[in-house]
Amino acid sequence: MPTLERLNTKALRDTVRTFRDAVKAHAGGLNRLNVYPVPDGDTGTNMARTLDAVVAEMDETDPDDLDATCDAISHGSLMGARGNSGVILSQIMRGIATTLKTKAPVTGAKFAEALQAAATGAYQAVLTPIEGTILTVVRLSADAAKESADAGGSLVEVMRAAQAAGRIALANTPEQLAVLKDAGVVDAGGAGFLLLLDSALHVVDGEALPEPEEDDGTGGAVAAAFDVPSQRSGSTKIGGAGEVDVADQRYEVMYFMDLADEQIDAFKQGWGAIGDSIVVVGGDGIWNCHVHTNDIGAAIEVPFDLGGRPKQIRVTDLFEEVDEEHAKREAAMASGKTDASITKAGGGLPPVTTAIVAVCSGEGLVELFEQLRVQGVITGGQTMNPSTAELLATVAAVNADQVVILPNNKNIIAVAEQVNALSLKHVMVVPTTSMPEALAALVVYDPEASADVNHAEMVEAAASVATGEVTQAIRDTNSEVGPIQKGDWIGIVKGDGIAAISDTPHGASIALLEHLLDDDAELVTVITGEEATAASTAAIEGWLSDRRGDITVEVQRGGQPLYPYLFGVE
Repeated sequence: MPTLERLNTKALRDTVRTFRDAVKAHAGGLNRLNVYPVPDGDTGTNMARTLDAVVAEMDETDPDDLDATCDAISHGSLMGARGNSGVILSQIMRGIATTLKTKAPVTGAKFAEALQAAATGAYQAVLTPIEGTILTVVRLSADAAKESADAGGSLVEVMRAAQAAGRIALANTPEQLAVLKDAGVVDAGGAGFLLLLDSALHVVDGEALPEPEEDDGTGGAVAAAFDVPSQRSGSTKIGGAGEVDVADQRYEVMYFMDLADEQIDAFKQGWGAIGDSIVVVGGDGIWNCHVHTNDIGAAIEVPFDLGGRPKQIRVTDLFEEVDEEHAKREAAMASGKTDASITKAGGGLPPVTTAIVAVCSGEGLVELFEQLRVQGVITGGQTMNPSTAELLATVAAVNADQVVILPNNKNIIAVAEQVNALSLKHVMVVPTTSMPEALAALVVYDPEASADVNHAEMVEAAASVATGEVTQAIRDTNSEVGPIQKGDWIGIVKGDGIAAISDTPHGASIALLEHLLDDDAELVTVITGEEATAASTAAIEGWLSDRRGDITVEVQRGGQPLYPYLFGVE
């Protein structure tokens, strides 16, 4: 095929579609690039499903209309973003699409400019940018593209320069992040991004796409990166308020903001000096902002100093004491499915002041959430992260003007945080990362209280729970508690990493509980999964009875895949 000198509309659409297909083909390998040897790595799955949404929206537009194509890429990636990797990818795609929409011929120089915009968008998508991740790979690829373009490089030459630099950057990620080096893997998001450059070169110059392979987390699409000789560099962290303890921040400040895009880095630095839990999403001069801080005035004044303007300001006292819980209202959940990922939504239920939308996997957990008055349940979690559009649709379906979302997975929090800006309802997110945290939060939920009051109570309740989980290793690796062999059962403490290794699920569970239990523990919640057996559960209960007979033990059937046991200790 002839080499293209310019990336026309057809070539752009072909590149996006080829990228989607390539990520789908390599999703398994990308998923295995996990710092823990667990069976639920989901970077590849999230990137593929995000790109599915992009292609679906793009296919609804005129194939010869560049503006419509670029708008579809931007909007489709925003609405289809799944998990942290999907959110970052959506910003990358938006940066590229916005740059290419200008109708200037897409030569090497224009493509380099698009990659620069993609790198900027990627860094803006996260609270605290960390080097040694997809961010580094995108940035160094963009820098190499610009250098080639400045030297007069053609479209293909600029793309090849970006690809070569990206491969070196990916190979360096284990040297920048110790967790990657210890696990023997490179960054999964960075590996996925390289498939975009591979796809572009395939469309523009006919270069063969990398073949997916069975691998242990270092092959397939990223194997070539380890063959590149390079100078290794140390890790770097930028941004954020690393010395601030989130638990010490009393006030949550949220507002929409008019601010020039070029000032957003300065804005985030200003907020980083006074708070934490920072979320800033948007672009084209309009931003949705969230911070936890002890200085309300300073949080509101930062945009004024940069020529911006905050609006629709909301302040919540996270330590606020609220009135005694109102009379409880039982709700029978509707059974019809409105989407493949939406199990139940309570649009036909009696109206409440504040409804709960929760993400979970497992029939038992769905039933348990119903009993705890959750109006909207979305099936999802590890490897099945719901999209922005699915969360938005469920929020719209529940019979309340105020909504609290329980994401119950760290990879869903970033997507959930975008819903408020897109919804006509007042939506708040309690950043739960596990099912036991969600159950603790739901105990204090009051359907007749406001979202702000519920949010404050539920955040405090969720924070009071120590959580852990047991799953099976899918590869050999090392950990702080010793070597792990494929097939071992491992116990993971949320926030602390791998704490236990055993050849049985109940053995790993007991060792994990020894880490979780302290002298103040009063309640242990055990959520059993698909692979839990009656014998293993009895062994765990027997150990708890023998060792800590003073503790109340509640066993709930969750039915979740991959994790036979989830634990919460209060």
